[in-house]
Amino acid sequence: MVGTTPSGTSKENLGHVVFIAAAAAIGGFLFGYDSAVINGAVTGIQKHFHVGPVQIGFVVAIALLGSAIGAWIAGRIADHWGRTRTMQVAALLFAVSSIGQALPFAIWDLALWRVLAGVGIGMASVIGPAYIAEVAPPAYRGRLGSFQQLAIVLGIAVSQLINFAIAQLAGGDVNNQLLGLEAWQWMLGACVVPALLYLLFSTIIPESPRFLVAVGRTEMARRVLKEVEGDQADLEDRLTDIQNSLRMEHRPRMSDLRGPALGLLPIVWIGILLSVFQQFVGINVIFYYSASLWQSVGINQSDSLLISFSTSIINIVGTFIAIALVDRIGRRPLLMIGSAGMTVALAVAAWAFNAGIPTAEGVRLPSMQGTVALVAAHVFVLFFALSWGVVVWVLLGEMFPNRIRAAALSVAAAAQWVANWLITVSFPSLAQWSLSGAYVGYAFFAALSFAFVWFKVRETKGRRLEEMG
Repeated sequence: MVGTTPSGTSKENLGHVVFIAAAAAIGGFLFGYDSAVINGAVTGIQKHFHVGPVQIGFVVAIALLGSAIGAWIAGRIADHWGRTRTMQVAALLFAVSSIGQALPFAIWDLALWRVLAGVGIGMASVIGPAYIAEVAPPAYRGRLGSFQQLAIVLGIAVSQLINFAIAQLAGGDVNNQLLGLEAWQWMLGACVVPALLYLLFSTIIPESPRFLVAVGRTEMARRVLKEVEGDQADLEDRLTDIQNSLRMEHRPRMSDLRGPALGLLPIVWIGILLSVFQQFVGINVIFYYSASLWQSVGINQSDSLLISFSTSIINIVGTFIAIALVDRIGRRPLLMIGSAGMTVALAVAAWAFNAGIPTAEGVRLPSMQGTVALVAAHVFVLFFALSWGVVVWVLLGEMFPNRIRAAALSVAAAAQWVANWLITVSFPSLAQWSLSGAYVGYAFFAALSFAFVWFKVRETKGRRLEEMG
C-alpha cells in the first residue's frame, strides 16, 4: 500500500510535486544569482570603466527596470503561451544576457545587457510563484510556494561564494586578469550555467492544470492533477472547481484590475504595497552593495566578499525557518514578527553607522560600532528571510482571485521591481550624504510595514485558490 501524508496526498505524488516545484524554482535561483552577483563586481566595474557613485548606481539599478518590464509582460505571456513556455523564454534571456554582461566593451553596453537580464528576472519573479501555486496541493502550497524564495536565497549565496572563489583565484582583486578576462567579468558570465539548467527543466515539468483547462485541454489537466494530488484526490471535483472559476471569468486583462480605490481593486493595492514594503526596508542594499559597503567602513575587498557570503548563509537559515512555519502559524504572524525584528535591527545599524569617522579613503567605524553594525545587518537579514522574503511571494501567488491572478501578480511584481530600483539607484548617493540617515529611513518603513499587515492583510493559510476573492 502506498503511504499517504496527513492531507491524503500519496508520498509518491508529493515527491513528484516537490520535484516539479523545485524545477520551477530554478527561475528563482537565477533571479537571486543574477540580482546579487553584481555585488562582487561593483568595485571592478567602477575601476574598469572609471565611473563614480551615480553611474555605478545607475548600472546596478537599471536591471531592475528591465525586471519591472519582465514582470509586467509575464502574466500576459503566461496566459497566452503557457507557464512552462514562459519559463523557457526567461531561461534564454538569462543565458544570452550573462554572456553579454561578461563581454561588455563600454559601460552603456553593460547597462543594456543588464536590462535584458532584468527582463528575465522579472518574468521568473512572476511565473515561479504563480506556477507553483497552481500545481501544489492546498495543504502544502505555502511550503512549496516557499521554494521560490529558498531558490532566490540559494542563488544569492552561490553568487557570493562564486564571487569570493573567483576573486581568490585572481589574487584577491576583481580587476586582476583570469584566463584573458578580468575577474568581475567571470562573475557576471557564470550565470549561463544555471540558465541552461533552467531551460532543460522547464521542458520536463508539466503545464499548469489551470492553464490546460483554460485552453480546453481538460484530459491533460486531469493527468497533471493525478500526478500532483494522487488517486486519493477527487479529480472530478478539482476539475469542476477550476472549470467553474474559469467559467465566471474571461482572460485576464489589465482593465480587470480597475476599481474604486485610486483606480484599482483594493486587493491589487494590497499586493502592490506588500511588494513595495518588501523593498523599502532596504534588503537589497545588503545584497547589491554590501561588499562595497563593508569596504567603505574599513574592511578589505576579499574579507568584504566573505562577509557578503556569510550574510547569504543567514538568509538561507531564515528561509528554512519560514518554510517550517508558514503553513503552521500562518502568513500574517510571520510578517509581523519580521517587521518588528527588522525595525529594531535597522535602528541599531543606523546608530552604529552614525559613529562613522570621515577619512581620505571614506568612512571608518570605531571597533565597537563596526561589530554592532555587522551583527545588526545579519539580524536584519535573518528577520527579513524568515518573514517578508518568503511570505510576500507566497501571498502574491495565492491571494488574488483566479479571474485576475496573472494580471494582478504582474502588476504587484512590477511594483516590487520599481521599488527595488528606487532603493538601489538612490543608495550610493544616500550613503555618500548620510549612511546612518539611509538606515533610519529603512527602519521607518519596516515599522510602517507592521501596521500595514495588522490592518490590511488577510490570512490565506489553508484556503483553496478558488476560494480567494
